[in-house]
Amino acid sequence: MHLTLHTDYSLRVLLYLAHFPDRRVNTREISDAFGISKNHLVRVIQNLAEHNYVSTTMGRGGGVSLLASPDKIRLSDVVKACEPNMNMVECFDRESNTCPIVPVCGLKAPLRAALDSFLATLDQYTLADAVQTATHNRFAKFLLPG
Repeated sequence: MHLTLHTDYSLRVLLYLAHFPDRRVNTREISDAFGISKNHLVRVIQNLAEHNYVSTTMGRGGGVSLLASPDKIRLSDVVKACEPNMNMVECFDRESNTCPIVPVCGLKAPLRAALDSFLATLDQYTLADAVQTATHNRFAKFLLPG
C-alpha cells in the first residue's frame, strides 16, 4: 500500500494542528515547518475542510484549526477521506479492470485481506495517539514555529 502525497500531507497538517490546539495556524507556518509548497498545502487544507476535519478562516488573523478533538479523529477515516481510491491493484476497480487473468487469479482475495488489515490497524489509532507518540519521541521540537 502506498499513500499519496496528498494523504501524507493531510496527516502532517492534522498532526501539526493537534500540537497547537489553542490557536489558529496560518498555512505559511505549516508550509515552512514541513517544506511543503503553500499552493499544494492550500489544496490539502481545502480537502480537510470539506471532510470536516478542520476549520478555516480567511484574512488577517485567520488560519486553520481542528474541528474535533484529536481523540475523535481516527487515522483510518482520514486515509479513506484523502485517498482517491483504495485500489491496490487494477482488478479492485471493476469498471476499469482489464486484467486478463482475473477469472483464475488467486491474488485478489489476499490483497483485499491485506488492505482490510491495513485499515483495521489504522482504525485502532487516533490523531491523539500520533500526537502523544510524537511528543514522547521529542518530535514536537521540529514542529515549533520559528
